[in-house]
Formats: sequence, structure tokens, C-alpha cells
Amino acid sequence: MQPQPLPLLKDNKSGNDMLQKYGEKRSIHFYDIAFGGLACDMCICMKEPLKTQRMKRSLITLTLSAALVLLVQSFSNPQQETSADPISYRKMNNQAFKVGEKLKYRVHYGIINAANITMAVDQATTINGREALAVRCEGETLKSFDWAYKVRDKFQSWIDAEALAPIRYAKTVRENKYYDEDLAIYMHDKKKLRNSDGELAMPMYTQDIASVLYYARNLNFENAKVNQVFPLDLYLDNKIYNLNFTYIGKETLSTDIGKVKCIKLRPKLVVDRVFKSSSDMTVWVSDDANRIPIRVQSAIKVGSLKVDITGYEGLRNSFSSLVKK
Repeated sequence: MQPQPLPLLKDNKSGNDMLQKYGEKRSIHFYDIAFGGLACDMCICMKEPLKTQRMKRSLITLTLSAALVLLVQSFSNPQQETSADPISYRKMNNQAFKVGEKLKYRVHYGIINAANITMAVDQATTINGREALAVRCEGETLKSFDWAYKVRDKFQSWIDAEALAPIRYAKTVRENKYYDEDLAIYMHDKKKLRNSDGELAMPMYTQDIASVLYYARNLNFENAKVNQVFPLDLYLDNKIYNLNFTYIGKETLSTDIGKVKCIKLRPKLVVDRVFKSSSDMTVWVSDDANRIPIRVQSAIKVGSLKVDITGYEGLRNSFSSLVKK
């Protein structure tokens, strides 16, 4: 029987009821990454469908902020929640995105168009008395690709609008007959999170694969020097990874939407059976106040991967880095 979608969290402080309900006798795994991860997942399975099907769960261990694979579902429409004990958060000035933004991408495995990705800022809500922004990343293989390996994945994060740190996280992964779900509640003041496996210690302001890009888009690169490193902590696969990305410089790219002036970044990857080294991925984001991902490119052990922007709407700022349509 297909598992039912997760209901809304009811316990603001701990989420015990929900986590116990879905944590008992359930093997929860987190095997996806972000743009790169999803695409690698799908494309490798097409090339070696039988052999890789057994290995793939551990294949895709991600990268991070750059633009990162994709997806998650579960909370649907978070309820308005209040708390008598609001905690003190850092203050970051979000100037990069707003509710209503939607970005679309195409995943290429070599010369093959394999999948589409959508990233969106869906709505503002209130969690524990704090304004939060609901963001999602979804990925699905093309209909013409489903015969090889069908993927319908969705990731969501509820990001504190002021601190740009996740408060809630959820995912639903459907890949052929495989089904997986996860949820996490962040307690940044206590430097821990609670998921279906219990509690996990974490650095304050740890990100997840749905929230990390939105946080990184608000970092200041105006005075960044070549090879300058920006650290970040990422929750993935029931572990906390201390990762970073490096500022490489600037470059103008030709894309489906036109020529775009970009900032070039290199995320540190978690090396596994997909990525050959920790520096195998490069990410380009628009060199303007929006900082939207324009391209993600990576060498992998079986071929190469590229994710290109194909459409956008609802940008917060003028798309001034788009120099030629």
C-alpha cells in the first residue's frame, strides 16, 4: 500500500506526536541532493538500470547551496502557529526573492534532455509567532524518460523570513516503486533538530537542501575575492555536513533565456560513487540583486550533467544581468 502523505505538524515545540507516529518501525532515508543530485540519480539509473537501482540510494549525496537538486513535499499548507516563547534570531535583510517567484530548469545528461526542475516561493505564513516563507523544489523526469526511470520528487522548507534559516523541512520522494519521506523541526536556539529518528545536534542556522539556495542568494559577493570561501552547515541523510562554496569570479553565459552576466561559484561536494572529487560542480548565479541560479554543471563518474534555466517569473528585482534576449 502506498504510504499516505504526512499530515501537518501539531506540536510547535517538539513535534513528538508526528515524529513518533512516522518514526516507529519506519526506515527513513535521505538520498537526494539538489539539482545535481536529482539529475545524477535519474541519468545513472537510465544508463545502468539494474545495477544502479540497488546502489542509487547512496549515490547522490549532495552539494549544497549552489543550486542543488531538488525537491520535497508534505506539509501542504502549514497552519498558522503561535508560541509564547519566541526565540532570538539573527537578522538578515532578504533582498533576493519574494513570494510568487518561480524558476524553471531543464536537466541534461550529456546530450539527452532528462528532466525538469521547478523552484518556487509559494507563500508567507506564521510559525511559532515568526513570519516564514514556504519554498519548494520539485523535479520530475520527462514523460519520454519515464520508461527508463520515473522520478517525482518534492522538497519543501519553511524559512524564517528574518533569519533566512529553516524552521520546518519536509520531503517526499517517489522513484519507480521506491517511496521515501522525511520531516525535520529545527530548534536553532537549542542547536538541535528533531526528525523521525529522534534528535540530532546541529550548528545554529543549519540549512537543508530546499532552504540553502535562498540563504546563499542573500550573501554579499560585491567585495568577494577569487577563491574566497563561504562556509555553511547542511542537514542531509540524517547527518550534518560542514560544507562550503568558493567564489571563482564572473562570467557571461549564453542560455535559453539570453546572455546573462553571472557570478561563478564552486560548491564543496560530498564525494561518493557519483562525484569523482569534491570540486566537480560549478554553479552560476545572476550577477544582480536576484542572484538566481542560471546554470549548474558537473562532471560525474558516468558522463556529465548540466542544469539550465528555461524560464522565470515573479522576480523581486530587475533582471539587470540579462544583457541580451
